[in-house]
Amino acid sequence: MPVLTVAVLTFRRNELLATLLPQLLEQTRALTAAGTPTAVLVVDNDPDGGAAPVVVDAPDVRYVAEPQPGIAAARNRALAEAGSSAALVFVDDDEIPGEGWLAHLVATWRDTGAAGVTGPVDSVFDGTLDPWVAAGGFFARTHTRGLVTGDRVPAAATNNLLLDLAAVARHALSFDESIGFAGGEDTRFTRSLVAAGEEIVWCAQARVVDRVPRDRMTRAAVVRRRFAQANVSVGASVALAPGPAAGLMTRVRYGAPALGRIAVGVLAAAAGTVTRRPGVQARGVATGARGLGAAAAVLGVRYQEYRRASPERRPVAVESSTGERGA
Repeated sequence: MPVLTVAVLTFRRNELLATLLPQLLEQTRALTAAGTPTAVLVVDNDPDGGAAPVVVDAPDVRYVAEPQPGIAAARNRALAEAGSSAALVFVDDDEIPGEGWLAHLVATWRDTGAAGVTGPVDSVFDGTLDPWVAAGGFFARTHTRGLVTGDRVPAAATNNLLLDLAAVARHALSFDESIGFAGGEDTRFTRSLVAAGEEIVWCAQARVVDRVPRDRMTRAAVVRRRFAQANVSVGASVALAPGPAAGLMTRVRYGAPALGRIAVGVLAAAAGTVTRRPGVQARGVATGARGLGAAAAVLGVRYQEYRRASPERRPVAVESSTGERGA
């Protein structure tokens, strides 16, 4: 059995998957040759199994289809399929691993004994980035700026993450499938891991490149994304609060700053508009979107960022924690 399983989750992005797999196999084979047996697993969340033809042409890749829609269900399938592996690595199908990425993750895991290891994600754009978007810092990852290998982090995304499966089993953790298409299942999972007393550490050398398509580079798309990021982060904190009293205190703790960001954002965006300073306007919009996303989470509203379109029914935008839906 492999010591390490590298899982790629995919949904109808065959061209990207076909580009990733050869580069991924190059790194897994090098690790296997160095004495750490490593396997590649593709979890296809397409109920039609659309990625199967890509994997058939890729040697040494195991393929499973997870028909239940939603990224959390696919991630839980990866946990189950990892079997007796000591560690599971997640990487997205639209990413490209940097040189030595996998070896660096594994080395840091072994050196620190951490329950999780994560690293940098660098964005490359399909075309020239709108100066307004660049000025707003919508793609900036300021929360990881200045980190060095071995630093602890409070949470991690699963687009570049190694998990120690013994630590996961020790706390009987899984990804929360009740979130549906809101996203943030990785934030809740990794925060739960840290709350249980485990550590997630940073590996500055384990870099991956995230390819950003044009439809994610528009002004509307980046504002929605900033809203969603805040909604997910604050929503995870509220959901993990231990009891009603702690939940109320968490809502208060995040609610007041959210209102402040909304006010500051509106004023800055208005000032930038009046003075014809696009950079000021963009930063104001970014701040306001972050505040609105946090405020929505405090009120129990989850933004359905990844809801899939259906020909029978138009997708809705939000869903409250009580199950009520709105446009």
